[in-house]
Amino acid sequence: MGQGLWRVARNQQLQQESYSEQGYLTREQSRRMAASNISNTNHRKQVQGGIDIYHLLKARKSKEQEGFINLEMLPPELSFTILSYLNATDLCLASCVWQDLANDELLWQGLCKSTWGHCSIYNRNPPLGFSFRKLYMQLDEGSLTFNANPDEGVNYFMSKGILDDSPKEIAKFIFCTRTLNWKKLRIYLDERRDVLDDLVTLHNFRNQFLPNALREFFRHIHAPEERGEYLETLITKFSHRFCACNPDLMRELGLSPDAVYVLCYSLILLSIDLSSPHVKNKMSKREFIRNTRRAAQNISEDFVGHLYDNIYLIGHVAA
Repeated sequence: MGQGLWRVARNQQLQQESYSEQGYLTREQSRRMAASNISNTNHRKQVQGGIDIYHLLKARKSKEQEGFINLEMLPPELSFTILSYLNATDLCLASCVWQDLANDELLWQGLCKSTWGHCSIYNRNPPLGFSFRKLYMQLDEGSLTFNANPDEGVNYFMSKGILDDSPKEIAKFIFCTRTLNWKKLRIYLDERRDVLDDLVTLHNFRNQFLPNALREFFRHIHAPEERGEYLETLITKFSHRFCACNPDLMRELGLSPDAVYVLCYSLILLSIDLSSPHVKNKMSKREFIRNTRRAAQNISEDFVGHLYDNIYLIGHVAA
């Protein structure tokens, strides 16, 4: 009987101690959570000079506020960074909502220079009432005009003061612009050989392997679809420019502009042979070396072999 009473008293004591420990843990956890919430709240209020960005992003008072956050409530630097990722069409739409932000000149200046890398007007003091947004519209209209009629497009740029009437300025504009139709550009350069000369000199082929340099050249100045005088002119100008950019290499290999011209023609023919589905019997490496060294005897066999490997692995030089 005495042992039973002792067990009951002991169990009651253990339960009271357990409840006391749980109560202590509960009170301790509550204090920690309260301290953490106060710390997080103070940290958010300190961000961006007192602007509660967390509240702007998370708090929604109504369903109308559940869309994109109002950029005018953000710091200007953050708002401009977001808008800088938009293209011209989306930026015009954004100006209907955030007129002051989306019409900022720095945004439109970035759009102009990222699409048309060089214009003569960039280097002049802007006239009274100048706007990069208006300039973007003029550049876009001029590019569309060029793609329909190259001469009229260039005349449009000159009439608006965007380009100077200089072959060098026109060549720089073409070199830094990717919105021009390559077929129309090829026709224009065939007629304006003075612009073509300045365009070739803008290329830097220093320390480039010959097939890679030829690919870069034809990426800016597209080769004609058929052989003819214009293709010969392009290869001749490229050969002289490549030699001018690599004088030490030319002396080491014993190459002249005429030898580079022969190599370029050989690379074009090899590209057609290896890539054309109509050619069943592809030219072998041995045949290419033999045929090339017949035309240019001073070229080493190893160098010609490397040329073949480049075309075989990478592909056409004028694609």
